[in-house]
Amino acid sequence: MEFPKELKYSEDHEWIRVDEGSIAYVGITDFAQGELGELVYVEVETVGEELDAGEVFGTIEAVKTTSDLLMPVAGKILEFNPELDESENDNPTAINEAPYTDGWIVKIEMTNPAQLDDLMDAEAYKEKVS
Repeated sequence: MEFPKELKYSEDHEWIRVDEGSIAYVGITDFAQGELGELVYVEVETVGEELDAGEVFGTIEAVKTTSDLLMPVAGKILEFNPELDESENDNPTAINEAPYTDGWIVKIEMTNPAQLDDLMDAEAYKEKVS
């Protein structure tokens, strides 16, 4: 299982990677995708919306269950990964195959970057799931 050090991690198994300034990418962790199993569908209908930390920004469906996707920090949803979009490529298994790279779910503009301090670093997250 991977725990990239440049990411921050939420209690709900989302990760966030700051790209440039207040722009960041959000996805689910390697642990989370392993627990869910083979993913069959990702739905994000919040593009363009501003959400608070902890709010639902979408859902992810696996063969055995459906889970809410929660914002790790407050922000505006700028983009849904076109690799995962049903109308584009419909490839939710990109999350299974590469959760920290090709499998990002949304691109956001953080409205309160200070909330990153409330998230876990790689070492703390590794301890949580071990």
